[in-house]
Amino acid sequence: MKKDISFPEVTGVKIAIAKSTNNLGESEWHAYLINKNLIELDDVLIVSKGLEKTNGEGRKTSTLRHILGTVNAQSSAPIEAISPEVFSFQNEFWLSYYIVGELFDKKFIVAPFSEFELQDIEELGLKGVYAQ
Repeated sequence: MKKDISFPEVTGVKIAIAKSTNNLGESEWHAYLINKNLIELDDVLIVSKGLEKTNGEGRKTSTLRHILGTVNAQSSAPIEAISPEVFSFQNEFWLSYYIVGELFDKKFIVAPFSEFELQDIEELGLKGVYAQ
């Protein structure tokens, strides 16, 4: 059972939603995994979904599963495209990965935000919001 498994603390890993501009000058939004560790993350799996209300009522997005494989040390990887229509939702990202055969697992949440509340995402060189 899950209570019998000890999960080490996740450190040096972040998830962010950030805005970029495509070659047509249009805004594009993506969720990114940021690995600030000095070691690669293996067998990276992310499950994402959005909830209009934190109690589970209201609209929900589809649950998506992403296999990123290996994410190199001190790098980032795109997870998925994000539509601005779900910025008002609580977006959840369940992250699981291995480092040297040890399993790490953490739930990241991006609270509802607007495009006017962006901050610098230093690791990506873009504007966006970090997950908590």
